[in-house]
Amino acid sequence: MTAGFNLEAAKGKKRGFGKKASVSDVVILAVLIALALMCLLPILNTVAISFSDKVSAQTGKVFIWPVGANIAPYQELIKDTRFFRSFAISIIRVLVGASINVVITILTAYPLSKSPEKFPAKNRYMWFVVALMLFDGGLVPTYVLVSKLRLINTIWALVLPGAVPIFNCIVLMNYYKTIPASLEEAALIDGAGPWYILLRIFIPLAKPSIAVMALWSIVGHWNDFFAGLIYITNRQNYPLQTYIHSLTVSVDWQNMSNMKGEDLARMMSVSNLTFNSAKVVISMIPIVCIYPFLQRYFVTGIVLGAVKE
Repeated sequence: MTAGFNLEAAKGKKRGFGKKASVSDVVILAVLIALALMCLLPILNTVAISFSDKVSAQTGKVFIWPVGANIAPYQELIKDTRFFRSFAISIIRVLVGASINVVITILTAYPLSKSPEKFPAKNRYMWFVVALMLFDGGLVPTYVLVSKLRLINTIWALVLPGAVPIFNCIVLMNYYKTIPASLEEAALIDGAGPWYILLRIFIPLAKPSIAVMALWSIVGHWNDFFAGLIYITNRQNYPLQTYIHSLTVSVDWQNMSNMKGEDLARMMSVSNLTFNSAKVVISMIPIVCIYPFLQRYFVTGIVLGAVKE
C-alpha cells in the first residue's frame, strides 16, 4: 500500500511541478512572448517618441525610453480648446452609439435565437441579416441617404449608419442558444411574457457576451475617424480621432517675432513625428482605462458566442 502511494505520488510529481518542459512548450512560449513584444514594443516606442526631443526623435535615437525629456507636443495639443470640444463630441458619440448598438443587438439577437417552430419567419430574416453582413450599400449611396435625411454635421450621422452591427447580433444570437430552454419554459408556465423573459433571464445570463459587444462598439466608435471626415464638414464638430488626424505642426512665421522666448523654444522643439506620437498616446488613454473592466468577460463572451448547436 505504501509502495502504491509512493508510486502515485511520484506520478503526480512528474505530472505537476516536476514535469520538464517539452520542446513544443518552449516553442509555444517563445511564440507567445514574440507576439506580446510585437504588440507592446510599438506602443512603448510611440510613448517614448512623444516625450522625446525633436532631434532625437527624427534621427531614430529613441526606442522604448525617451531621449531628452520634452512635453512640448502635449502642451501644443492640450492647450487648444478645440481639442477638448472634440474630446467631448467623441465621448457623446461613444455613449450614444454604443447604447444604440447594444440595445439593437439584444433586440435583434433574441428572436433570431428561436427555432423556426417558435419564429416561423426566422429563416427569411437570417438570409437578410447574412446578406447585410456580406454586402453593404456602399459609401456614395450611404452618404446620399445621410444627406437626404439632413444628418450631415450632426452626431446622428456618426452613429446611425452603423447602428445595427450584424456580426455582433450573430455572436449574441449563438450565445442565447446556449441558455437552457427549460428556463424559458418554466418562466412561460409561471405566466412570464417575452419582455420579462428577455430582461430577467436572457440579458443577465448573457452578460459576458453583451459586455464584449459593448466593448467592440466603444472601441469602434472611439477609433473611427473616417466617418467624421465624410459626414462632418464643419471642423468645429469633428470627433477626437478626426480632429487629431487633421492636426499638423504649423509655424506662424509672421507672428514669430511677437512670440515670447518660452513659446518660441517650445514651438521649435515640436516636430510632426513627436506631435503625431502624442496624438496616438492621447487617443489610447480612454480605451486603456475601459478595457480592464470588461476584459474578464472577453474570453467567455467570445467562446460561448461562437458555439453553434
